This record gives sequence, structure tokens and C-alpha cells, in this order.
Amino acid sequence: MSTSPYDPYIPNSSSGPGEGASAGNSRFEEANKEIQAAKLELQKNAERLMDRRERIEDLHEQSNKLADSAQTFRRSANRVRKQMWWKDMKMRIWLGIGIIVLLAIIIIPAVVTSTKK
Repeated sequence: MSTSPYDPYIPNSSSGPGEGASAGNSRFEEANKEIQAAKLELQKNAERLMDRRERIEDLHEQSNKLADSAQTFRRSANRVRKQMWWKDMKMRIWLGIGIIVLLAIIIIPAVVTSTKK
């Protein structure tokens, strides 16, 4: 019985015929399954990444629309504020004129009658 140095790539002669090849095949199959699982996980991650990118693009588009709407609202609000200020001023002017006319109607006849006496 000759002893040869141990080589992990050469099947052990103590095992039955063909056992070394089947062990190699099972290791190959396990590695192949692991590779397939990793490949599947990578594909899932790529799909998730694409979905995330689409959602980010949608959010970006919505934020741009919202910014445009906010700017339009700000302009409209300023226009309405100015219109209401003028309306309030007109009302105050008309009220002032009405009070002056009312006082004139009351005071002028009273002064005229007091000077005639």
C-alpha cells in the first residue's frame, strides 16, 4: 500500500466508486443554486430600484406642480388683497362724504335760523 500525498481535488480512494464525482456534483449544484438565488435577489433589487426611481420622478413632478400652484395662489391672493383694500377705502370715503353731508344738512339750517333772529 503506497501512501500518496493528500490532494483535495482527487477523490478519496477509500470511498466507493463514483462517490467522489457525486460529491463534486452536489457541491457544484449547491453553488449553482446559491448563484441562482443571488441572481434572483439581484433582479428583485433592480426592479425595486427602478420602481423607486419612478416614484421619485413622480414626486419631483408633483412638487414642481405644487410650487407653480403656490406661486399662482400667491399672485391671486395679492390681487384680491389689493382689490379689497381699494373697496374698503372707497367705502370709508363714501362714509366720510355721507357724514359731512348729514352734518351740513343739520348745521346749515340751524345756523341760518339763529342768524335770522
